[in-house]
Amino acid sequence: MSLPIKVCGITRLEDAQAAIACGAQALGFIFHKPSPRYVTPEQARGIIAELPPFVVNAGVFVGESAQEMNRIAALCALDRIQLHGGEAAETLQAVERPAYRAFRLKEEGDVAAVEAAPDQTVLLDTFDPDQYGGTGRAFNWEWARRIGKTRRVILAGGLNPENVARALATAQPAALDVSTGVEAAPGIKDAERLASFFTAVKGHNFSTPSPWSTGHASAQ
Repeated sequence: MSLPIKVCGITRLEDAQAAIACGAQALGFIFHKPSPRYVTPEQARGIIAELPPFVVNAGVFVGESAQEMNRIAALCALDRIQLHGGEAAETLQAVERPAYRAFRLKEEGDVAAVEAAPDQTVLLDTFDPDQYGGTGRAFNWEWARRIGKTRRVILAGGLNPENVARALATAQPAALDVSTGVEAAPGIKDAERLASFFTAVKGHNFSTPSPWSTGHASAQ
């Protein structure tokens, strides 16, 4: 099977439909208000209600309480929860949907911290002091390859149609998460760049369980 891809930062139904048409297995909805890709729970609920049932919908949260994440997940019918704010591992057990944590990498020393974490699935993103994701910048993909030897890696951070083949060859991740690299503007996807991204990934297969497989009981 082709490498699973999540298109994150969805704010419009037409972008969600374009991503699905290209082959996206999952979509990401950002519930962090400072993000230019923020959607209200009501907006996300309206989009998700129009989508086919085989698409996995993930909510991206930063520093929210488990109670609030569970409330939004239930309201929007989310399938997954992505913890993107440096939350404790215990939070994975406190949410009512399969969940996984993001780790933002700045330097080589951060690799050891990820390797010491109990998580079976990790999303790796680029560190930025001012924003959580959506930086459009990549980190050292060799770090992702090292981390991927002991756990399932979702590669994010600065991926685009021009560099994704190189990213795959270097990092060898289990899945991809793209947002900024397929946009016309923050929160607005570019249909041509979306199609180009998926074309560039074609032919790259995966051998580990997808973190967004509907048959995969837990992403933890």
